[in-house]
Amino acid sequence: MTTNRRPFFLDLRVIALPVGGWVSILHRASGAALALAAPVLLWLLMLSLASPAGYERARTFLAGGIGALFALAVAWATLHHLLAGLRHLGFDVGLGEARLAARRSAWAVLALAVAGTAGLALRWWP
Repeated sequence: MTTNRRPFFLDLRVIALPVGGWVSILHRASGAALALAAPVLLWLLMLSLASPAGYERARTFLAGGIGALFALAVAWATLHHLLAGLRHLGFDVGLGEARLAARRSAWAVLALAVAGTAGLALRWWP
């Protein structure tokens, strides 16, 4: 008789996911974050288009502490979601499915999303 040693729970801190697994989880999380950020982004758009004073208020919000962090989070989520989506689209058409290519593309998605967000941060706040 064989003993089944499968875990009864999934604890992500214990399970060593490959980098592709983390990219997949972050792809879902970034999509959810963008969906949650959409009402705030629409509110900022409506505020900025309402009047010159509203535009200044929206600009001041995005230039300040919490607004700047919000803008950076949205920038990262957009970049990560786009790049990971393109990676998965490549898988759908048969590109990069080999283990080494998939691992490299996962690392590239993580690096490019962080580098792109850092580049935007440096460009926005000199």
